[in-house]
Amino acid sequence: MSGAAPIPKESLHAAGDLLRALAAPVRIEIVLQLLQSSRCVHELVGSLGVSQPLISQHLRVLKSAGVVRGERTGREVLYELVDDHLARIVLDALEHAQEGIADGTAQH
Repeated sequence: MSGAAPIPKESLHAAGDLLRALAAPVRIEIVLQLLQSSRCVHELVGSLGVSQPLISQHLRVLKSAGVVRGERTGREVLYELVDDHLARIVLDALEHAQEGIADGTAQH
């Protein structure tokens, strides 16, 4: 980015908010599940083995960060990724972490 115009502070803050929203392991798992297909809360509870209140809390964080959206269908809300390029951030981070584990340079 050398020689490029300075990035506006509001863009930097928005990027930081997005990365914080993706920082929890359970939220990463939720993004990976939603990358495969839209899911309702009980499906996420079943596949991730986490309590319903905790899944709902993490979905609220992801929703407020603009990562996921929910659409009510009857009594349930079906959650999906806003767009797949956000999942690319998660996939790239996982790939990087796995490379670090494989070569012994991973940090915890």
